Amino acid sequence: MGQSYRDLFAWQKAMRLVIEIYKCTRSFPRDETFGLAAQLRRTAVMIPTSIADGQSRYSPQEFFSFLGRARGALAEVETELILCAELGYLTTEQSENLLGMAAELGKILNGLVNAIRPAA
Repeated sequence: MGQSYRDLFAWQKAMRLVIEIYKCTRSFPRDETFGLAAQLRRTAVMIPTSIADGQSRYSPQEFFSFLGRARGALAEVETELILCAELGYLTTEQSENLLGMAAELGKILNGLVNAIRPAA
């Protein structure tokens, strides 16, 4: 685990997702500024921060635990994105793009989890 968390493809993809979410939530209704937009942003930020925090611990067991947190946050983000689309806050194109990015990140996280899974 000598590499930086910034070298992890999962972290890079998670950061890209956060940036896209920030861009899309700029156009949300003003009354959602401290509601769903803020919640979606907070939850999205938890994904790369959990990856970074876990990787920096230099313990496979702790990294595994933090990756679980990242996966949980990703599931929350997907749920929030679906809700935003249903409420009409995201265009179909935005929704499909963000959910596609989330699905790809989920696969990458699953691969990383399987690669470092502690022995039972």
